[in-house]
Amino acid sequence: MTEPKPVVVIADPLAPAAIEVLSGDFDVREIDGTNVESLHAALVEADAVIVRSATTINAAALEFAPKLKVIARAGVGLDNVDLPAATERGVMVVNAPTSNIVSAAEQAIVLLLASARHTARADASLREGRWDRKKFTGVEIQGKTLGVIGFGKIGQLVTTRMQAFDMNVVAYDPYAQPALAAKLGVKLVSLDEVLAAADFITIHLPKTPETVGLIGEENLKKVKPNVRIINAARGGLIDEAALAKAIKEGRVAGAGVDVFDSEPCTDSPLFELDQVVATPHLGASTREAQDNAGLAVAKSVKLALSGEFVPDAANVQAGGVVNEEVRPLLALSERLGKTFTALANSAVQSVTVEVRGEVVNHDVSVLQLAASKGLFADVADSVTYVNAPLVAEQRGVEVGLYTSAESPEFQTLVTLRGALVNGKSLTVSGTISPTPHHELRLTEIDGFELDIELDGSLLFLRYTDRPGVVGLIGGTLGDLNINIAAMQVARKAAGGEAVMAMALDAPVPSEVLGRIKDSVGATGAKAVTLED
Repeated sequence: MTEPKPVVVIADPLAPAAIEVLSGDFDVREIDGTNVESLHAALVEADAVIVRSATTINAAALEFAPKLKVIARAGVGLDNVDLPAATERGVMVVNAPTSNIVSAAEQAIVLLLASARHTARADASLREGRWDRKKFTGVEIQGKTLGVIGFGKIGQLVTTRMQAFDMNVVAYDPYAQPALAAKLGVKLVSLDEVLAAADFITIHLPKTPETVGLIGEENLKKVKPNVRIINAARGGLIDEAALAKAIKEGRVAGAGVDVFDSEPCTDSPLFELDQVVATPHLGASTREAQDNAGLAVAKSVKLALSGEFVPDAANVQAGGVVNEEVRPLLALSERLGKTFTALANSAVQSVTVEVRGEVVNHDVSVLQLAASKGLFADVADSVTYVNAPLVAEQRGVEVGLYTSAESPEFQTLVTLRGALVNGKSLTVSGTISPTPHHELRLTEIDGFELDIELDGSLLFLRYTDRPGVVGLIGGTLGDLNINIAAMQVARKAAGGEAVMAMALDAPVPSEVLGRIKDSVGATGAKAVTLED
């Protein structure tokens, strides 16, 4: 009797080339995934499901999918996939993190050029029967300064293309390598310097608590009145109301916007302004990007259903390729990476992931990937366990691995030792507490011994040890209505430098971090939010 082919459900329209990749080996069933009843019925027999952005695979949908092994998102984000629920069920989730980078870069450039030359308004006016040449006088971009905020892969693609237009480029990205920027003929400067110098500003940042509203009322006061601001990255990076106000008051000349804080968006103060070119999130809407995304996930589905390693797995833990003793260390390594990046006061030059204990008798190389994922999670878009090395390479960061079976103090210890571009170094260490809790614990920062759970919202302060600091910080956080769940203070000598680590019930807003630092006279104050 012939074995039935694995069932692959395609819930959103997919490129024909991608369907062709799957058709020979699988029972491919195309449905309308936006119809919840049809989706649930199809998932009953599905081994894999492929979606784009329209269909949502949530915990409720997974209840109907007892055979499901893979969820594939033919695109960059995973907003419409319940990743924790999938991971809990052992369902692998894959996406196509680099499928649209060229299309996204080109969309930013389109908006920049259209903004400079009033293209959309002129087109609409002519179609309405008017020949208003004088009304649409624009500006050249040759010789102008382009400010790139976020110098990852897309920012670099925009840079090289606009340099061909003879633009001067300055960039802001605290995590970018000066050597890489210099190689591209770009000067890395502060955000304030970009705002002050640029005739055009284009944003290419991930959406994180630190970047939401980055271009808001205060920063819009620092720009040239002739500046044009482009956002084809993530909605919410620009305060739309503040930008509209700045344009109305003549403090900003114009804008090109492809993404919005809430989408779909059909009502924004920006839509009332002739100086704004707006498009409905078209960054990935090219035939090539859609084909690339479809082909990438189709290949990943084939690998996954064949039991092979999947390059773009977003949750490697669910893939069954990691030893059971190593598996808990994935989250630990990733959170140490996020904590390392939060504590670094400079771009990272190199990091060594040091793993100690008997666990090294197994293959622990995946911990290097997990740590890399954490290192870049808040500075680059869609970092997965496999594209993390590519992100590191693009940013000029060397990530190495060292293992030793000797671990005098802990059964297992993971340490990240890094060299920073400013010449300083940073070390963070962590372990997993014994049964029954198996908590992820932070054990050390730069030789300061700690013991605090690596979870939720954390705040770190460095200051000169003296009486009264605990009371001061407690009062300041109390005034901000932020409760302290746990606190650890470490010092090497009385009156010397001390480190305070706090677990908080709520994240620290970036705009009040400076106030907290000043309240205790700290030399450093850093916040990090870690997923549950």
